Amino acid sequence: MYISPFQNLQKSTMSFEEVFHHILEFMELNPKGKFKLMVGTDSQVHKFHTIFITGIVIQQEGNGVWACIRKVLIPRKMTHLHERISYELSLTEEIVSLFTEDRKNQLINIVLPNIYEGAAFTMEGHIDIGAGKRNKTREFVKEMVARMESIGVEPKIKPNAFVASSYANRYTK
Repeated sequence: MYISPFQNLQKSTMSFEEVFHHILEFMELNPKGKFKLMVGTDSQVHKFHTIFITGIVIQQEGNGVWACIRKVLIPRKMTHLHERISYELSLTEEIVSLFTEDRKNQLINIVLPNIYEGAAFTMEGHIDIGAGKRNKTREFVKEMVARMESIGVEPKIKPNAFVASSYANRYTK
């Protein structure tokens, strides 16, 4: 198994501490903003390995984003859909767990003085599954949503899970 450091277009190697610092800085630019911190993972099976990309996105409604990814490479083809979806969620849960109560409070404290002026902070877990009739992952929705809720994060599935299904997806190829 290979786990890369966090990275984005500006910086190829970041620790989680650096990622958290970037999120703090982004939010401090406008403490009156409405912020969503979103974490999600997608995967792609290749000939000899499976790539998992976890995206972290901090979005200020109507005013841009800061984002980064982390890559995990498993040296085998993971062909069972449930195993892959479950592992995607485990990687998302791992990143979410790095946002300890203390760290979440630091983020909340940025917007707290401005909540009566519309400032907000929410955290979402984006799961690359859908409930549609033709979606192969629909049978896993209850299980995966319950896992996300159990760690105190608002779950989002397709079509609202864009960090997993769109942002992370583009790096799995």
